[in-house]
Amino acid sequence: MKKITIAIDGFSSCGKSTMAKDLAREVGYIYVDTGAMYRSVTLFALRNGMFNADGSIKTDELRERMGEINISFKFNVETGRPDTYLNGELVEKEIRSMEVSSHVSPIATVPFVREALVAQQQRMGVEKGIVMDGRDIGTVVFPNAELKIFVTASAEVRAQRRFDELINKGMEADFNDILKNVQERDYIDSHRETSPLRKADDAIELDNSNMTIPEQKAWLLEKYYQAIKS
Repeated sequence: MKKITIAIDGFSSCGKSTMAKDLAREVGYIYVDTGAMYRSVTLFALRNGMFNADGSIKTDELRERMGEINISFKFNVETGRPDTYLNGELVEKEIRSMEVSSHVSPIATVPFVREALVAQQQRMGVEKGIVMDGRDIGTVVFPNAELKIFVTASAEVRAQRRFDELINKGMEADFNDILKNVQERDYIDSHRETSPLRKADDAIELDNSNMTIPEQKAWLLEKYYQAIKS
């Protein structure tokens, strides 16, 4: 059976990562969470005081230290999914915090950050047999991917999902703060100059506002089997 490249793009907190992880595990592909990569850079910047008081980024300092940032993924046997490591440290929980969420979109607009991470992502996908999710996978990272999915859902639904996720992890959360963050990230992601979030012309759109995870999984598997047969 031939291997393909699968690109899953969409808005924040719309379930892209869950879909991509489940599909990769189902078909035996490698999964890469590009959002976790940008979140890891954001965590590094926060830890090293690279944000000004107004939330702007100290880009010169970040540029100088990009070479110190090493992001890797290791499979977690207990969860059946990969965990994110920043310079050898497990940061899967830290990168999902609201502090990181509120700073990640500005980091993702920085051209040299995107250039560095896109190059790394493209190297990961050379051999195909990969599922990658993010904002610009089907438009920039893998424009020739055999299967492109664009996922969306209402801002309120996505905020509720994010709220539930944080609560289930034992983390503090405020729904209104999360909704505001989701809406702000939508605007920033869609209006940035470098690789703005948009649906690729040949992507299949999925609005999963009213779908369960099993329904999404079945839908995506169907699209996968159609793609490998074509």
